[in-house]
Amino acid sequence: MASTSSSAALSDSFRSSVPEGTSRKPRSWILDRLDSLLSKELRQGTPSALVRNRVLAGSSVLLLLLAVISVVTFPEPGLRIVVGILCVLYGSATVMLRRVKSHLLPASILCAASFVGGGTLLVMLRDGAPYFGTHAGLMLQPALAVYLLGARRGLFVALAWVCVSLLFPFYYTQFGQGARGLADMLLWPLYFCAAFSFFSSWGLGSLHSSALTEAQGTIERTLKELRDSENHLSSLIESTDDLVISLDTEGRMVTANTAAKRVCQKLFGQAPVVGHSFFPEHLGEMRELWEQRLSLALAGQRQRYEEEQELDGVHMTFDISVNPIHDTEGRIKGVTVFARDITARKEAELRLGEMHRTLVDVSRQAGMAEIATGVLHNVGNTLNSVNVSTTLVIDKLRQSRLPGLSRACALMEERTPDLCRFLTEDPQGKLLPSYLSALSDQLQQEHTAALKELRSLSDSIEHMKFVISMQQKYARTAGTSEELYVPQLIDEALRLHAVSFENLGIRIERDYAGVPPVLLDRHRLLQILVNLLSNARDALISSGTREKRLTIGIHPASESGRLLIQVSDNGIGIAPENTARMFTQGFTTKKDGHGFGLHISALAAMEMKGRLTCSSPGLGQGATFTLELPTAAEAPAERAFA
Repeated sequence: MASTSSSAALSDSFRSSVPEGTSRKPRSWILDRLDSLLSKELRQGTPSALVRNRVLAGSSVLLLLLAVISVVTFPEPGLRIVVGILCVLYGSATVMLRRVKSHLLPASILCAASFVGGGTLLVMLRDGAPYFGTHAGLMLQPALAVYLLGARRGLFVALAWVCVSLLFPFYYTQFGQGARGLADMLLWPLYFCAAFSFFSSWGLGSLHSSALTEAQGTIERTLKELRDSENHLSSLIESTDDLVISLDTEGRMVTANTAAKRVCQKLFGQAPVVGHSFFPEHLGEMRELWEQRLSLALAGQRQRYEEEQELDGVHMTFDISVNPIHDTEGRIKGVTVFARDITARKEAELRLGEMHRTLVDVSRQAGMAEIATGVLHNVGNTLNSVNVSTTLVIDKLRQSRLPGLSRACALMEERTPDLCRFLTEDPQGKLLPSYLSALSDQLQQEHTAALKELRSLSDSIEHMKFVISMQQKYARTAGTSEELYVPQLIDEALRLHAVSFENLGIRIERDYAGVPPVLLDRHRLLQILVNLLSNARDALISSGTREKRLTIGIHPASESGRLLIQVSDNGIGIAPENTARMFTQGFTTKKDGHGFGLHISALAAMEMKGRLTCSSPGLGQGATFTLELPTAAEAPAERAFA
């Protein structure tokens, strides 16, 4: 099959080399006649071998024709016999070409017959001109032998002609008519030149044959590489389920893979045909649309579309890209169309969008629950303080010396008639002033302690009122963006944890830089801050360190100009292998954790066009959570862009 393709390619190359405006029929007729003289094996050779076999067939026929003409025209009977033998040899070579698998035997017979014929003519025409050895026909013999037999076999033919050219002067001067011995000094140099010419003819033919063989080998290797590349590309195109189509500048199909043909058959009602317009006339609006797209592609514009089609009653979505094809000089010579079925991806995106909205709603509810939990926790701690203060006040009142004052007053009331004598003369009465003085001091201390506890009770009640009112305020404003001053919001988040931080002995350090306000959802930002503070508190509790320190910093980002909120602690820290998983849903390092708080905080940060990250030197070395937020100046630009 490969040889047949090569022969056909060679014939096509011959025909394509004919100048425009000339008739190609005579050339094709001659090539067909020459091919008819060759066997099937000789016709199916490589392109160079086919050319050589055609030359061999043409030479055999031509020499046979010349030999037949010579038989008729030569008057000498001896020459007729020799030429008749040559006719038989040339005819045998011509007949063999129809039967043999290799050209070597017919070529050897042809070269041998040519040598015998030429040598015989030299001998039998000894009475003719002595310069017959310079004849151009004889000079072609070594070159023809090299072309037909190869350089090594052709060397024997060339050496035979060299020997003839060197022996003929001696034979001519000794046996020819009008022999002049060695007196004629021009004869020998002439035939030495002839011998050199024969050898040079072989040498030039060998060089040409070697160059031709090398060039042909290079061509065949290149063609093989091209075929392999084409087969590889074809296999690659056929192995994909995507639609791959190549069109020329007129919109005619050059190639298309099986997937494209199958879809086009369903979509257009007919499969595309190579060389025909890819979009049939009956498509109407679709044809006009694609003509516009092809025009843009031929103008050098790359395009990408998402297009919906209905195939076999199924609604499908395709991602289509139309790109120009450039040749080596940068000129556009066609268009490629790639189409991918993204129906499943679109459905998955819809489901993912629904899941995302559901998750956002859940995260908001979870965030509200997180804040509500913090509120309840703080209110509970405050209620504990209220309970302690109330108990202390009750205990103080129960242990109060106030009943002693009542008894002293009753005693004085009984002794009202002789009160002065009672206070100055009666032993019990003499003790009453000092008793009242001591009782006054005791009651004053009890009064001071009661006021202190009542103030604490009042502060606790005020704190509960603040926490509850703040929760109500954030519940009302959730989902709306407003201009916020971050330091103020952080202080409010700290107040939600104030009691627990104080009871645990956690020292708060603030590092607030001058930063612009932000335009964000107050509820979401508070949700993140409360969660980060809760995590820091839990990390400090788990660490068991005596000096519990929590640092909150606010800084502008040096590169992006955005706002950075950093919550750092010297708690238990994070293992390096867990750092990348801290915001993954369901991942937690706490024994009683649910792995949801940091995840919803990260989602809330993303919804606010921000980002939440964490870092830690390692276990036991604390951790830092960084919340990156856009400033209020960025929000108008983002909304305008959206």
